[in-house]
Amino acid sequence: MKTTFEPIEKIKRTFLPEDFKVSTWEILEPYFEDLKNRKLDSKENLMKWLSDVSELEAVISEDASWRQINMTCDTENKSYEDAFTYFCLDIEPKMKPYFFELNKKLLDSPFTEGLDKNSFFPYLRSVANSIQLYREENVAIQAEMSVLAQQYGVISSKMSIEVDGKEYTLQQAAKFLQNPDRKLREEVFRKIAARRLQDKNQLNELFDQLLVRRQQVAKNAGFDNYRDYKFRELGRFDYTPEDCFAFHAAVKEHIMPLQKMLVEHRRKRLGLDQMRPWDTDAEPVGTQPLHPFETGKELTDKAIEVFTDLRPYFGECLKTMLEMKRLDLESRKGKAPGGYNCPLAETGVPFIFMNAAGTIGDVITMMHEGGHAVHSFLSHPLKLSAFKEYPMEIAELASMSMELFSMEHWDVFFKDATELKRAQLEEMERIISVLPWIATIDKFQHWLYTNPGHTVAQREEKWMEILNEFSTGLTDWSGFDEYRKNFWQKQLHLYEVPFYYIEYGIAQLGAIAMWRQYRQNKEQAMDNYMSALSLGYTKTLKELYAAAGIKFDFSPAYVKELGDFVKERLVEAGV
Repeated sequence: MKTTFEPIEKIKRTFLPEDFKVSTWEILEPYFEDLKNRKLDSKENLMKWLSDVSELEAVISEDASWRQINMTCDTENKSYEDAFTYFCLDIEPKMKPYFFELNKKLLDSPFTEGLDKNSFFPYLRSVANSIQLYREENVAIQAEMSVLAQQYGVISSKMSIEVDGKEYTLQQAAKFLQNPDRKLREEVFRKIAARRLQDKNQLNELFDQLLVRRQQVAKNAGFDNYRDYKFRELGRFDYTPEDCFAFHAAVKEHIMPLQKMLVEHRRKRLGLDQMRPWDTDAEPVGTQPLHPFETGKELTDKAIEVFTDLRPYFGECLKTMLEMKRLDLESRKGKAPGGYNCPLAETGVPFIFMNAAGTIGDVITMMHEGGHAVHSFLSHPLKLSAFKEYPMEIAELASMSMELFSMEHWDVFFKDATELKRAQLEEMERIISVLPWIATIDKFQHWLYTNPGHTVAQREEKWMEILNEFSTGLTDWSGFDEYRKNFWQKQLHLYEVPFYYIEYGIAQLGAIAMWRQYRQNKEQAMDNYMSALSLGYTKTLKELYAAAGIKFDFSPAYVKELGDFVKERLVEAGV
């Protein structure tokens, strides 16, 4: 396991020319033909072939990632959008039949049996799964879906409001919802709600287009619904829809009481008789919102300091990203919403994208995406690109654990002890409040995709039923019925990465377990964390969690156990 940082090394090309760039399908195809027609008549030839496949995958992946990065950083640049669309429609669909043939070639080789099962098992299982799911008629549909999904970012990036005569993106405007001035909070909240509703019909139409295509893909692959297809496509080998339902029930029983406790605590601090939607993130009069940094540079510098305090290796990861210009942190008009860490498979140094506006939420996002970045660095030395295609349940464990590990070092952002305590309490509030939201989104997705052909009205009705099931009932939403009916539209995952959300819940439970481990033995927890992330996807999910020193478990009993641990921390914090 790595403990000292070594300069990251770009994968050395032995198959493609060093100056090769992905531009057209015509220049890519000969390399696929080479791999497709090559004889695998020895274990040595198989290993060389696997290495060449891996190299080709890394080069293509990095090119595709830059197309997406460029487009999300500047959604108003038509050339960036065209480059991304060209890849989705003219290159990716032509690659998929070849990858199908290459996967078959791998499994048909008699020498595949001799590969080390200790590291190849998850990869070979995924290859077999992809072969079973592949349908040629789905290639063009999936290309259309990729282009359509990106339209969500284009639509959302244009959303802005005016406050005191100045224009703000919705991400920037969210900071006003922490302001002690209740009148200002209400004004901003109403403007945000009204702005989102302006595009509700356009977003509904976009979603309906995606739903039709997703159901067709599932049907073509022999599934009754997209939910069952997507579980297979996502490689959910370690849990089932029934396990997800158990998670929903456990959150309702064991986490919702904690969320109610936190909402009531805030209501009392604010001195209110009744909470309204613009009060949920607010501070009492006389208490200014936490303001941990001013600029993207300051956020970067302080994040590096926090990561270095945790482990010097982590700090070096962020320093390297800074040196290579792999950080775009500040919110601006024309930039897509949200935040992400994008692994870059060939160079090995990832890219962090976010919309910082100077809030505590931005600090948390930076810690989160920084955890993903560390995962990218730790797994980069693995021999094959496929070994680094780890599932989201371990990827999100990396990021969410980093949030909690880093909390005791946030004095870098908050010099005042009272403010530091407030910031740490906000993080604990977030990890409690996010679990019911995850249950809400996941349960909604189960309904969406097992009820194909539903109407917008039926969708709104079901959404409200599920939303109310996981709401505390302590906030008065009167006057915002229409906004609440369309509240799901703010969740980009529903548009861009369908069914990817329960992973956050599984990983959040794992992160709480990692935090508990960290409080018991910091160095051991750090060692386990780095060991697990260094494995990439050479082990099953349960084995990766075991390497991290925790259980892969989201049963009601385990959720209660972890909930009790967080409750103890909340009581310590004065809740």
